[in-house]
Amino acid sequence: MTADVDSDRLQLLGMLASALAGRALAVAAGGAGEPSWTDGQTVFVDPSALTRTNLESVAVHASMLAADSLTPDVVDRLTRHPKLAKRYLAVEGHRALVANADLLPGVLDSLADRELAGRSDSAQSSLTIATAKGELADAPPGFGVIRAKKLAAAIKRAETDDTKAGHVARKEAKGELEELDEDAVDDSDDPDLFSSPVGGGGFIGKWLKKMLSSARKTGSDGGGPPGADTPTHRTNSANRGAYAVSSTASMSAEDAGDVKTDGLKYPEWDAARGAYRPDWCTVREVDPKIKPFATQAIESAVGVRRPLARLGMGLHRRHRQPQGDDIDIDAAVEARVEVMAGSVPDEAVYLDSLRRRRDLSVLLLLDISGSTAEPGTLGRTVHQQQRTAVANLAVALHDLGDRVSLYAYYSQGRSAVSMVPVKRFDDHLDAGIFRRLNSLEPGAYSRLGAAIRHGSAVLERRGGTSRRLLVVLSDGLAYDHGYERDYGAADSRRALNEARRRGIGCVCLTVGAGTDVRSLKKVFGSSAHATIGRPEQLAGVVGPLFRSAVRAAEVRRRVS
Repeated sequence: MTADVDSDRLQLLGMLASALAGRALAVAAGGAGEPSWTDGQTVFVDPSALTRTNLESVAVHASMLAADSLTPDVVDRLTRHPKLAKRYLAVEGHRALVANADLLPGVLDSLADRELAGRSDSAQSSLTIATAKGELADAPPGFGVIRAKKLAAAIKRAETDDTKAGHVARKEAKGELEELDEDAVDDSDDPDLFSSPVGGGGFIGKWLKKMLSSARKTGSDGGGPPGADTPTHRTNSANRGAYAVSSTASMSAEDAGDVKTDGLKYPEWDAARGAYRPDWCTVREVDPKIKPFATQAIESAVGVRRPLARLGMGLHRRHRQPQGDDIDIDAAVEARVEVMAGSVPDEAVYLDSLRRRRDLSVLLLLDISGSTAEPGTLGRTVHQQQRTAVANLAVALHDLGDRVSLYAYYSQGRSAVSMVPVKRFDDHLDAGIFRRLNSLEPGAYSRLGAAIRHGSAVLERRGGTSRRLLVVLSDGLAYDHGYERDYGAADSRRALNEARRRGIGCVCLTVGAGTDVRSLKKVFGSSAHATIGRPEQLAGVVGPLFRSAVRAAEVRRRVS
């Protein structure tokens, strides 16, 4: 018996696809009798196929998007090589399903061939296996096909649109919010932007809106082998400014006060080898020299406080309850999927609510590398604007009763990654904190992955709450000796993924810097991130961004 893929069913499949992909993904009817495929924005399914087959198709294509299986470099290799695309799908489809196993409906537990998936640990590894001459079994029919030419065309269109959007001066913040919320809903008074009218504030509901996404152009040509430990000073001042990779740091080890001689070791991800370099980076906490600056007044924090006011308190929703005052959309969708697949559904599909106190710790991580000394918008440097934004966030979160910590970071090679504690979790927020913040000057490099790993470790050890949030304020330039271009971006992205797997919400903000969507996506990956033109626009984006990150972390803790 075939399934008539009507609009309601497509909508349900679209909700599942968005949850599995980790971003907004639509499902539409393709040609009758044709295999399923995706262009990265929509999964096209066979309207004449069985419901189970449509479900498998959505799971495979959405999981491949979540696992970075269809990145531009991979798609370029598959274009004009349909046989290679077919063999690649036969391996990578199974790997992506296994990587996404925690999020798949129970009825699809047997879909992935775990033995075949175990032969690959990355998309590049799957491509290598597919390129070899060994025999490979065809992918199941529900896997569909990879239409590389159409994928490449869609990627090119998306990059063109993003680049154009990145150069609209006034509409920066507004345009990104429209990406997040296509209905242009003002979230300032609505604590549940990501919820449907009948609930849905969890696993699937949080992905119903597109994530904020914009980026900063790195402009680095790079040099030297990835992960090497030899200094490289190649610059492109036309694109990045004279401070971008200056090795004469304004805040060198000699200028900083109380430099710790010990340090903590952290691994680093080498994407080219597909493996970690254990104990590769040394991170030290370095106290700044306090300069006799007047403490600036923080006025914009009041505007930031409002969209964050309900982030950590109010009605706490308990999901999957046998009775309650609302419908749990996630549970209801999964129950419907179970019915469609012929299984007995779980009847616990309600939401129950109770009042809770704030239970959130936030670590603010401020990039003070040399590139932030570049001129930004409004006649101020990127550093000046990001420093104002982080001050506003610290005041707003502290006033709301959250536990707040603020660290700045810079680096000079893998053995000298410096973290500057401006405010530790147990420090009182007073004038001394702002004197430390105002004493910071940009210089040196940015080994972002190590800074993220240390910030995540501090959050886990000292946060003291069940919900934790890491907020990175950076121009998106991950660059250091032997830490260039794709290598640094891949390690930073990996470090953010590690944090999220441990249940830490991650938000990345770029303030007052030029934007290049593709470059910043490489660094921040699928973490909630946004670029704004000036600190005053912060209040318009932090509500949905923070809420999305906190909910994503709650989902990860629930499934782990």
